[in-house]
Amino acid sequence: MLIGGEWRLVSGEPVCNPADGKILGRVPHATETDLQEAVEAAEKGFAVWRRMSPLKRSEIILRAVRIVHERLGEMAETMTLEQGKPIGQARLEIVRGCEFLEWDATEGRRMYGRIVPSETGMRHAVVREPVGIVAAFSPWNFPMSSPARKIGGALSAGCAMVLKASEETPGSAVQLAKAFVDAGLPSGVLNVVFGKPDQISEYLIPHPAVRMISFTGSVAVGKKLTALAGRHMKPAIMELGGHAPVIVCDDVDPVAVADASVTGKSRNAGQVCTAPTRFFVANAAYGKFRDRFVEKANAIKLGDGLDPETQMGPLANHRRVEALEELIADAVGKGAQLLCGGKRVGNGGNFLPLTVLAEVPDDARVMSEEPFGPLALINPVASLDEGIQKANSIPYGLAGYAFTNSARAAAQIADRLEVGNLSINHFTASVAETPFGGVKDSGFGREGGCEGLAGYTIVKSISHLSEPV
Repeated sequence: MLIGGEWRLVSGEPVCNPADGKILGRVPHATETDLQEAVEAAEKGFAVWRRMSPLKRSEIILRAVRIVHERLGEMAETMTLEQGKPIGQARLEIVRGCEFLEWDATEGRRMYGRIVPSETGMRHAVVREPVGIVAAFSPWNFPMSSPARKIGGALSAGCAMVLKASEETPGSAVQLAKAFVDAGLPSGVLNVVFGKPDQISEYLIPHPAVRMISFTGSVAVGKKLTALAGRHMKPAIMELGGHAPVIVCDDVDPVAVADASVTGKSRNAGQVCTAPTRFFVANAAYGKFRDRFVEKANAIKLGDGLDPETQMGPLANHRRVEALEELIADAVGKGAQLLCGGKRVGNGGNFLPLTVLAEVPDDARVMSEEPFGPLALINPVASLDEGIQKANSIPYGLAGYAFTNSARAAAQIADRLEVGNLSINHFTASVAETPFGGVKDSGFGREGGCEGLAGYTIVKSISHLSEPV
């Protein structure tokens, strides 16, 4: 753990390689004393950091980015060992995390206020100030880029942070924090702890020195933390689960779209909140799309992420395998067609191949529960209206995708699809320059873009009459 600029090495729980189950190391669990000292360190760090110029803050963050790039190979190997994703995807995640940090660092220099016109002798000014100490909670599926997004936004706005990173993938967050320490970040500005999530959240969120919450994770946990934050009148950014629809119209090449869809679905073994999952395909394109999807899914090479030939690694833990097996069995029992995959591979790791279910009935659990794994659902639809209606029929609203060459269809989809991020004719849900977040049960608040930085600030209005009344 990193507390007040010092590393604390204590015994803890095992961290296992999802490819073979071997223990990689142990992750410490914070005591209440550790958490108290982390908050106290953040208070001291915030007092220094908030008064530092935006330019100086930017220089330190960008120096940390350069250090991460120098350590890219080491960090990628750590990520693959603890999370399972192919080494190439690990490298890309680290590069993407650096892009988040770079954007926030430079955008932090442009957190402008404004002067509001008034009568002579009166000046109204609106300024943005850092909200204060942020308690952040990041997940295991993107163990570097998710912490980077939170750290970049908070620190660039002038805040300090206590980060509770994932106990299952701690190495990536530790290496990222080391880069900041080596870049000269003042002591206490960034603190990293691990432990039992409920104990940490129940200590940090009510703490009077903590002024904001940032969480990425499941809807159930997000609602619990939002309620806790609300009881203590703390603002929160909640980036929660998704169940992304993909609308495939009849005016596109179904084979080409299927190829892109398999690549998008298999990334990080489907353990992505924005993963394309519910495919609603126009009747005229359905057969070719389905057949090509299955062909490409069967060809994916499953294996250890350190093998450069591997295209899809193991799931991060056995819980994901068991949850997916339950959803698959339920869907098949209700009439869905299992076209490929569906069964665990081997006994030494958490391997499940890319699985395709077709013509899945609406009452199957998987149609309304996020699978968070390598499971694709392909259903035909008779019209664009039907596709949009089915896409909007569940409480999730994080990311959505559509493929069409029709300007009219694209406009309808853009107007009517209930998601926070819509991508048309590609599978990139967000970039550093654009805001990312969901609607409905998928959360609120935004990460990324100028909106993400603004979320870590408070607005102060200052009225100044030149001469006292």
